[in-house]
Amino acid sequence: MNAVDLKLHARRKPQFKLPAGACDAHCHVFGPGDVFPYAPSRRYTPADAPKETLAALHDFLGVSRAVIVQASCHGSDNRAMLDALIHSPTTLRGVAIADEKTASQDFQLMHAAGVRGVRFNFVRHLGGAPDMDEFWSVLRKVEPLGWHVVLHMDAKDIEALTPLIRQLPMPFVIDHMGRVESAQGTEQPAFRALLDLVRMPNCWIKVSGSERISFPPYDAAIPFARALVEAAPDRCLWGTDFPHPNPTHEADEADLVDLVPKFAPDPALQRKLLVDNPARLYEF
Repeated sequence: MNAVDLKLHARRKPQFKLPAGACDAHCHVFGPGDVFPYAPSRRYTPADAPKETLAALHDFLGVSRAVIVQASCHGSDNRAMLDALIHSPTTLRGVAIADEKTASQDFQLMHAAGVRGVRFNFVRHLGGAPDMDEFWSVLRKVEPLGWHVVLHMDAKDIEALTPLIRQLPMPFVIDHMGRVESAQGTEQPAFRALLDLVRMPNCWIKVSGSERISFPPYDAAIPFARALVEAAPDRCLWGTDFPHPNPTHEADEADLVDLVPKFAPDPALQRKLLVDNPARLYEF
């Protein structure tokens, strides 16, 4: 049992009971590093959090399904994520990181394993915007598979990236509520620009990352998440972001689960957020 497993036993159960089929649409597996090495060019080195740790957390919380998002610390070596998918093919899906070295047949194999999207980081502390020729080349390869593209970006870059985003020929998912700065309120230009994007019919948004823009009990994240859920009730996703790369504090996932009824007070809306929307996008 590793260090992350040990922490699970000290955590509280959420007060909110997740419905059957609930999906954690944004989580990660890290390593173990001696089996799946971290990328030499990584910007951070996490503690190991392998598939067994993630499964234990989801059992504890009552999560039925999950989408494992490839994190930048593993780069385009997707083996840790794929290993988890192969072990739980009916309940797990994946989002890969790819580059110009990723061949078309590699995408076919990942699709067969349950991958349904490709992720690009635009976040500055993780290296900034990708090479745009590479970006478009990868999208041309995955579009025929029916994949979407996941965009991880800083709030201050949303307006500048909007023309690029509006050109995307496929569904796109914005991570972590656009990493908005909660102290600036819902009228800040970055959030208004995010809302404009979210109203596009091919835009999906994750009301995850509350622990990135707020501190426990995360009340500052609620108005942003509510506005996003109201703007796109059929295209919102929820996730824990476990095990929280580059954290500002130690998050308790029970707190994040208990935000769900504050984000979406209506049970029918909760079901969309947790069950129906991810099932549709990720083909559960």
